[in-house]
Amino acid sequence: MIAAVIFDFDGVLADTEPLHCRALQAALAERGWTLSETDYYARFSGHGTDRDAVERFSLERSLRLSAEAVSALVSRKIALYRLLQEQGAALFPQARACLARLGRDFPLAIASGSLHAEIDFIVNAAGVAGAFGAIVGADDVRLAKPAPDLYLAATRALGVAPSSAVAIEDSLWGLQSARNAGLRTIGITTSRSAGELEGHAEHIIASLDEVTVEWLRQNVRF
Repeated sequence: MIAAVIFDFDGVLADTEPLHCRALQAALAERGWTLSETDYYARFSGHGTDRDAVERFSLERSLRLSAEAVSALVSRKIALYRLLQEQGAALFPQARACLARLGRDFPLAIASGSLHAEIDFIVNAAGVAGAFGAIVGADDVRLAKPAPDLYLAATRALGVAPSSAVAIEDSLWGLQSARNAGLRTIGITTSRSAGELEGHAEHIIASLDEVTVEWLRQNVRF
């Protein structure tokens, strides 16, 4: 029996990845550095926290940034991201209906590489915060995805065994994190193709509209 459904956030419930990309690009551009959209999605999207992204960029460009400079860039990126967020709704159009459907039968949670406050800001603004029994962000655990920490913390907060929970993810690192924690996995093709997700997720969907209580019970086996 399925005991819980746990969602990644960016790319699954919220279409915030383009905002993250634009905010990081802008923060770097203020220092005279460039990051293409192609490189962002190939090398930085879904790969840990904002600090991880800045540190990776610094390493790859041999910038040798100090810890203070990294922190300043991370803070600037977050501020720019918040400004972009405030300009429009961040949830995918299908998200509210999916949460309403599944929430009648299963406890729901979020396990995301975003900061907890960023997630809270969006779900509160969208009026869906009450749908979740637990929200776990990057700053709530020690290790980011693909480590299992986020999913283990989410299942622990819900009081369910990881082996009886289902994760819905859009990134390869996220799917690996869920697998490492022992969850069943569903990949959604919002940021990667079905071919790219093949072999990393047990089931692949194109939209949250496909995820119903009946579909989960028929397809997800333990």
